[in-house]
Amino acid sequence: MWFTRTFTRLRGCVRPGARGSHAESASGKACSYQLLHDCMELKYGGLAMRFDYVWLRDHCRSASCFNSKTNQRNLDTASIELNIRPSKSRVDEQHLYLTWPDGHVTRYSLSWLAQNSYEGQKRSEVQPRILWNSNIYSSAQVPSARWEKFMSCEEELKIFLNHLLLYGIAFVEDVPATLEATETVTQRVSLIRETMYGRMWNFTSDFSRGDTAYTKLALDRHTDTSYFQEPCGVQVFHCLRHEGTGGRTLLVDGFHAADRVLRQTPENFELLSRVPIKHEYIEKLSEHRNHMIGMGPVLNVYPWNNEVYMIRYNNYDRSAINTVPHDVVQRWYAAHRHLTTELRRAENEMWVKLKPGKVVFIDNWRVLHGRESFTGLRQL
Repeated sequence: MWFTRTFTRLRGCVRPGARGSHAESASGKACSYQLLHDCMELKYGGLAMRFDYVWLRDHCRSASCFNSKTNQRNLDTASIELNIRPSKSRVDEQHLYLTWPDGHVTRYSLSWLAQNSYEGQKRSEVQPRILWNSNIYSSAQVPSARWEKFMSCEEELKIFLNHLLLYGIAFVEDVPATLEATETVTQRVSLIRETMYGRMWNFTSDFSRGDTAYTKLALDRHTDTSYFQEPCGVQVFHCLRHEGTGGRTLLVDGFHAADRVLRQTPENFELLSRVPIKHEYIEKLSEHRNHMIGMGPVLNVYPWNNEVYMIRYNNYDRSAINTVPHDVVQRWYAAHRHLTTELRRAENEMWVKLKPGKVVFIDNWRVLHGRESFTGLRQL
């Protein structure tokens, strides 16, 4: 049962209710709440929410409980009684006030509670995105950034980053065809992650490392470093030189393919997001010896809203499947086949010819890349 009551406005304040109350904010959003035995129920802006009392005490943002300068918690969570309940409560147009047994008063913004509630998170996206196939991306006519403006203009950088977040790929044109300039344009976006390949690596088809990328062979669509426990976030490619034919780069939106699997066969999506798979990198060369194992499902999702945040798809580096019981293996292969079929649809493929001066940034947690075979010297 909801406790509601009328109230009188006095200089923007509201007469408090006893164990529940009702108010309307300046934006016109109605608010009502009720203190139950084990939680508080709150309705605000058309959203019905429940908050555990320990959670409410733990999320106090008063100066003694939270450092607003560092955005860090001061309160010792372990000191909160697990059966704590507020002794008093009231609500006004924009805030909820709870008084705790020790007399401490917590003020919560109603909009903050709605934004940080489980119910609010469940119906919202962590990262808004535009899912695409070749036609959708081409029709969007997403502009490339230009080297000089990109390096000097904050607004140009902001536009570029927005494109990268929305589509998972973004381009910079007119970059000097050198390793140094490629490093500079990369650092404009983020820090460079050190791996066993180094910070920046310059390679050809000399098979100097134990990886198929160091050949002239075609590469099917895949994400990189799936054998890392946390795969690399953004891949940056710049073709400095190519004296030959072929070698186009393939780009596929993995989230678009995953979304089609979810819509067509939810049980396949669920299986791919639940079953952990090993990916492995073994390198036994005279100068390079590495053995790395990454573990995780093909589709990584936020459990509260089923939003995909990472796809780990690499058929070259996938290790022996020994983490799946025999009665699940056949269903896993069927689900994997479904995803592969979507990833390989011709309409989902975007082919790009990388050339000196054209740098592509790829969200490696989302967009798969590959290449066609090539002839001649190709320096990436």
